[in-house]
Amino acid sequence: MDREKKVRKSLMKDFLGNINLSRRSFIKASATTGAAVAAGSGLSFELKALAASTGAKGNGMGQWLPATCQGCTSWCSKQVYIVDGRAVKVRGNPHSKVNMGAGCPRSHLALQQLYDPDRIKSPMKRTNPKKGREEDPKFVPVSWDEALDTIADKIMELRNNNETHKYMLMRGRYSYMRDVLYDRMTKIIGSPNNISHSSLCAEAEKFGPFYTEGIWSYRQYDVLNAHYVLLWGADPLAANRQVSYYSKVWGDVVDKATIAIVEPRLSASAGKADEWLPIKPGQDGALAVAISHVILAEGLWYKPFVGDFKDGNNLFIAGQTVDEEAFEELHTNGIVKYWNLELKDKTPDWASEITGIPAEQIYRVAKGFGLAAPHAISWLGGGPCMQVRGGYTAMAVHALNGIVGAVDNVGGTLKANKEYTSKFPKPDDFMDDIAKKGKKHEKIDQRGRLHIPCLKSGKPGGAVITNNSADGILNDDPYEIKVAIGYMNNFSFSAPQPERWERALSKIPFLVHITTNASEFSWFADIVLPDTHHMFEKWGYVKAIGNGYRHVTLMQPIVKNVWDYKIDETEIPWLLAEKLAERGFDNLLRHYKTYKDPETGKEPSSDKEFALYSLKYATQQLWDPAKYKGGDKFDGWEAFRKTGVWNSDPYPFRKRWGKMKTKTGKFEFYSETLKAALEKHAENHGVGVDEVMKATHYLARGERAFIPHYEEPYILGDEKEYPFIHVDHKSRLNREGRSANCTWYYDFKDLDPGDETWDDVAKINPLDAKKFGIQSGDRIKISSPTGSLFCTAKLWEGVRPGSVAKCYGQGHWAYGRLASKKFGKEARGGSSNDLIPAQYEALSGSSAYYAVTRIKIEKV
Repeated sequence: MDREKKVRKSLMKDFLGNINLSRRSFIKASATTGAAVAAGSGLSFELKALAASTGAKGNGMGQWLPATCQGCTSWCSKQVYIVDGRAVKVRGNPHSKVNMGAGCPRSHLALQQLYDPDRIKSPMKRTNPKKGREEDPKFVPVSWDEALDTIADKIMELRNNNETHKYMLMRGRYSYMRDVLYDRMTKIIGSPNNISHSSLCAEAEKFGPFYTEGIWSYRQYDVLNAHYVLLWGADPLAANRQVSYYSKVWGDVVDKATIAIVEPRLSASAGKADEWLPIKPGQDGALAVAISHVILAEGLWYKPFVGDFKDGNNLFIAGQTVDEEAFEELHTNGIVKYWNLELKDKTPDWASEITGIPAEQIYRVAKGFGLAAPHAISWLGGGPCMQVRGGYTAMAVHALNGIVGAVDNVGGTLKANKEYTSKFPKPDDFMDDIAKKGKKHEKIDQRGRLHIPCLKSGKPGGAVITNNSADGILNDDPYEIKVAIGYMNNFSFSAPQPERWERALSKIPFLVHITTNASEFSWFADIVLPDTHHMFEKWGYVKAIGNGYRHVTLMQPIVKNVWDYKIDETEIPWLLAEKLAERGFDNLLRHYKTYKDPETGKEPSSDKEFALYSLKYATQQLWDPAKYKGGDKFDGWEAFRKTGVWNSDPYPFRKRWGKMKTKTGKFEFYSETLKAALEKHAENHGVGVDEVMKATHYLARGERAFIPHYEEPYILGDEKEYPFIHVDHKSRLNREGRSANCTWYYDFKDLDPGDETWDDVAKINPLDAKKFGIQSGDRIKISSPTGSLFCTAKLWEGVRPGSVAKCYGQGHWAYGRLASKKFGKEARGGSSNDLIPAQYEALSGSSAYYAVTRIKIEKV
C-alpha cells in the first residue's frame, strides 16, 4: 500500500538529515547533541536491527551473550548474538529451566527498539513553562550535570521547606534492582509516595488465590501433566506469563489434555482449543459457580483434598441445603457453606440465561473438568477479574482448583519456587527527622479509604491503586505534588481514561521522566533523561516461574552504547545522591555506599561501580559457593554472569496441603482470611462490612461477602445509546505499550487473530455490522461515555455478537515517527484506554479494563 511504502521510505533515510515533524519535538531537540557524535562515528540511523556498520574494526565473528527479555512479564532468559559490539540476533537461553531455550516474537522486536533512531539521546530540558497536550514542550538538550543539578535543587527545596511528602516516584517496568530508586531513595528523601504500575497490570488476578489459599502472587501451571486445562480470559500463546514456555510445549498439551477457553473473542489459544465458550463479557462468575455446582452435584470433587460426607452419600442435590456437620473436610474450609450460600441453585440452565453459553456445553465442560481431577487446571486471566465486581469472580474461578484438588498438585496450579536473592540494606539509619515525618503522610493514591480498601495480602490499604493517583494530584487530595520522577512508565497512555493523567501531569510544577523513547508522559516533563534498554544495556535481574521451576535471570550491558544512556534504577540514583551530598544532604550517598562488592568488600565510588556492586550484593547467595542454599550451583560471580541464569530446585508438590497461609491453614471456600480483612477495614472506618460492600459497588451482603459468588457486572453506559460491550485484548507483539515504533509490529500484526497488517482494526461480528451498515475497511469512530477513538472496521466471526474487540497497543500521539502520525499531535490508530473509564476492582485496587463500558460505532 502507498502509505506503508511512504513510511518505510522515510524510515530508511538518515535520521538526522531527513526527519520532518510538524512541531518542535523531543526528537529534533535531542538530535542536536546527537549530530556531533554521529558525525564522528559515521553512523547511519535506520530503523533496522541490522543497521549499517559503525565503522568499528572487528573480525566479523560474534558470540552469544546472556540477556533477559522484559517485553512482557514472562521475563524469559535470553541469549543475544553480538558482533563487534552490536546485537544482531536473539534466542532463548538454553540454560533456563523455565523458558527452556524458547522465545516468542517480542524478544526479536527488542532489536528494533535498541536501534530505534527515535530514542532519547541526551538529557533534555523543557523551555516552554506552559504545560498541556496542546503545548509544545520546546525541549533543548542539556548535559547530565545540568539535568541532575536541576533535579537535586528541586528535591532540596522540598527538604528545606519540610515538604518531602510532596515528592513522588512513579514506577513502570522494573527489574528487582527497583528498590534502590523506588523504595530506598523515596524513603530517605522522606516521602510515602512510591507509586508502582502494579494495579494497572493484574492485582485482581492475585485476589482470588490469596483469599482462598494465601498466595498474593502469580501462579504457574503444570500443563504437561494436566488432563484438562480450563482457561478464563487467559491466552498462553499470546499474552500471559511464560508465553515462550507455553508456546514451546503447547503441542504436547493439546495432545494430552482437553483444552477449553472462556473468552468472548477467538484468541490464539482459543483457536487451538477443544471447547470455545464465547461468553457474554462480564459473566464469567456465573459460569464458574455453575461448573462448581455440577462438579459437586455429580460427586466429582477430589475427596483426598476436600474430604467427603461422613456416610459416603452425596448430599449435594440441586436446590437443597446441606447440614455442615454431615461433611468431614480435610484440607479445605467451608465447602458446605459455599454450597448452601451460593452453589445449590446455580445450575447450568440458570447460568445459560446469563452467560449466553448453552446449558449442555456448560455441563459437558464441568463434567470433563471434574473427571480429570486432580490433574485439572482452572487458569485465571485478567479478563474475568479486572472488572468493577471482579474480585469474587477471581475467587470463584480459583475455587475450582480447590474443588478438584489441583492446588499444589501434579498437573495443577502451583505457587512460585523458593529463590535466594537478598534484600538491599535497610534505609532506617539514614532517615532523618524530616524524612521520618514526611513518610507518615497519607499516600497520594488514597489507598485504604472506605471506597478503595486495596486489601493486599489481607492488609487494608496494602495495595497500590495507581490510576487513582491522577485524581489525588488533580484535587490536591490529600495534598499537592510538587516534584515527581517517573521511570519506564507512560500512565498518560497505559492507564484507563488517560486524559486525567494529561491534566494531572500538567499540574505538577516539576516532573522528570526517565525513558528510552519520548512518550505521552514525557510531553509533560521538565527534564527527560535517556534510559538504557533493559535487554542490552543494563545491570539488573528479574525472577520468573514456569515449568515447575523459578529462575533468576541477569541483565547486563552487552552492546556498545550508541549514546550516553544511564541505568534508571542504579546509576541515576547514585548520581543524584552525589548531587544531594554536594548540597549538604549526604544521607542517600552514605546509604548507597553500604552496597559493597561481596568479592572484594570495596565500597562503590562511582555510578558504574554501584550498578555492578548492588547487583552482586542482591544475587550473592546464588553464585557464592559459601552462601549456597539450593538450585544451580556456581563457583563464583563470573560463572553466574557468563551463564546468565540461576534455576531453583524442582517444585515440591503437595507440601502446602494443610499449611496454607490462610487464617485456617487450609484452602478456604468460606474465607476467614477475607472476613478478617474486611472486618478490619470496616473497623478502621467505623462501619460494618455491608457498608464496605456498598462503597465498593458490590452487591453481596452478610455472609456472602466471605465466599466466592456471582455478581452482576457493573458496566457503564445505557444499552440503547451504547449497544456494544467493549472487549480489550493484548497483542502477542506488544512489548507492553512500547512496540508501536517498530516496523515489525505492523508487518506481523495479523499474527493476532482477526487483526490486519499495517492497520488498527476493531473486530465486529458480521451479524452486528449488518444491522448498522458497516463493512470491513470502513473508517469508524468508537465512543464510550468517557472517550472515543478512530480506527478501521473489520468484520469477523471470531467475536461474540453484541461485543466489539479492539487490541491495545496503537493510538500513540507521541512515541516516535512511526507510532504517531504526527508526533505530539495526531495518533496512529486508537488506544482502547481512551474508551475505558477510570474504574476499579476496589478490594484489590486493580484498574478495571474488561466488561466495564458500553460503546457505540459511527462511520466517518
